[in-house]
Amino acid sequence: MTTDANTTNTEHPTGTGTDTGPVRRRGTAAGVLGAATVAMGLIAGVFYIFACAIMPALARSDDRVFIEVMQNVNDVIQNPVFFLSFLGALALTAVAAWQSRGAPHRWWVFAALAAYALAVVLTAAVNIPLNDDLAAAGAPTRIAEPAAVRDRFEDTWVAWNVVRAVLSTVALACLARTLYLFRRPQASAYLESATGSSASR
Repeated sequence: MTTDANTTNTEHPTGTGTDTGPVRRRGTAAGVLGAATVAMGLIAGVFYIFACAIMPALARSDDRVFIEVMQNVNDVIQNPVFFLSFLGALALTAVAAWQSRGAPHRWWVFAALAAYALAVVLTAAVNIPLNDDLAAAGAPTRIAEPAAVRDRFEDTWVAWNVVRAVLSTVALACLARTLYLFRRPQASAYLESATGSSASR
């Protein structure tokens, strides 16, 4: 009997044989989902502020000022902080979609990924080429016809930026919904546990 008891204690020295893998995986998934939501909020805010403040303000400027400011903005925005949120939102949402592929809330993550992926495609296909064309026009003071350069850029860029703002905001809303659904089972389990403890007393 003593030998059996010692063997049992050796096999489970702390008395804990529970697999904590699912708990760790859930914690990792929660962290990725939260980070994706934050990154998406940041980039949606960038597109939003361009749509509702920066571009309407620049619309009041003369042609050379408009071109100069947009050239400077397009140059300065190419920095690690912006790319971390712009590309990070896509990468993190993709990872979150993969992690939630078997969960009930997966369709919300898939919708967020699809919406933001479309925004990234539009950026690469429309906004970036327009930025490149504006930069290629040269220094504003040396442009012979600044009004023509502006006309080729402004309306198209502004319209598609609004589309980007809407798509990224939709993606943000989908991720926020996912976070709510992701946390709800834990809250329900806690309430059920608390209710059971009270009843046992």
